[in-house]
Amino acid sequence: QVQLVESGGGLVQAGGSLRLSCVASGRTFSSSTMGWFRQAPGKEREFVAAISWSGAATYYADSVKGRFTISRDNVKNTLYLQMNSLKPEDMAVYYCAAQVPKTSGSYYYAYEYDYWGQGTQVTVSS
Repeated sequence: QVQLVESGGGLVQAGGSLRLSCVASGRTFSSSTMGWFRQAPGKEREFVAAISWSGAATYYADSVKGRFTISRDNVKNTLYLQMNSLKPEDMAVYYCAAQVPKTSGSYYYAYEYDYWGQGTQVTVSS
């Protein structure tokens, strides 16, 4: 099994930046696709960004393109989400997720992910 722990959330003003981190423990981390999802109050879980096991391929929701950057450090077993130019609409609980190694699948759908963190709150004030 893989355990994921997010950190880095907090309160920022609109236009500010935050960097989220997700520390993973488990043997499959370095060879798995990982992603970030978010859920605002009263809303469904939403895809934010994903990254391939090697870090060579990244994917972003249209709402965050140009503002957020996903990256990973397999040596440190850590996933990152750099969030710039934050907007009130970005306010949500952000979840780190990981897939088990697989030969095929999707980065976009939550059901493709096997492990989830507990989430970290991002609050954006105007």
